[in-house]
Amino acid sequence: MATNLTGDTGIQLIINAIATVFVLYTIITIFSSISGAHFNPAVTLSFLIDKQIKLRVAITYWIIQILGCIAGVITANIMFNFQPIEISEQLRSGSNLLLSEVVATAGLVLLIHSLVQQKRNAVIPSCVALWIGAAYFFTASTSFANPAITIARSLTNSFAGISPNSISLFVLSQFVGALLGLMISRLVNCKVDNYE
Repeated sequence: MATNLTGDTGIQLIINAIATVFVLYTIITIFSSISGAHFNPAVTLSFLIDKQIKLRVAITYWIIQILGCIAGVITANIMFNFQPIEISEQLRSGSNLLLSEVVATAGLVLLIHSLVQQKRNAVIPSCVALWIGAAYFFTASTSFANPAITIARSLTNSFAGISPNSISLFVLSQFVGALLGLMISRLVNCKVDNYE
């Protein structure tokens, strides 16, 4: 829709960010009591490492996350009169983009684990949506911060796409960010617990 409305990439980015914030808030609110709103393989990995979910559950989530994102991209392609699957030609490379993915994902995981630790689950939907919305603009990569979305976005040759050649380093950066965010969360929450 963004590219249908304007050729200005700045405005396209704003449109995408707003849509993402609204949808993230809504789906996290809806599904938080069902699956803990696990839409992100990097976040799921952090909960697996933290021993808050079992490996079998994590694997199930990863499969569903990837398939769900692919289904979403196919649906969006069809809604906007593209072929159901189009391979993206948008190459996203460079150490600045990879660092951006580390930062965006680390902040996301830090945010979620800190709020869970503080038993402030009610604010997770709004905080996650706001973090990702803001990260559209404070990261050079526009904050994918989700391996399942990264994989799925290779199947759209739209403004939001990513070339299949860019996927592996983006996903690796996201997993590195998840581990970093978990480590910082443990450190920060340990200090808070000791302070209290």
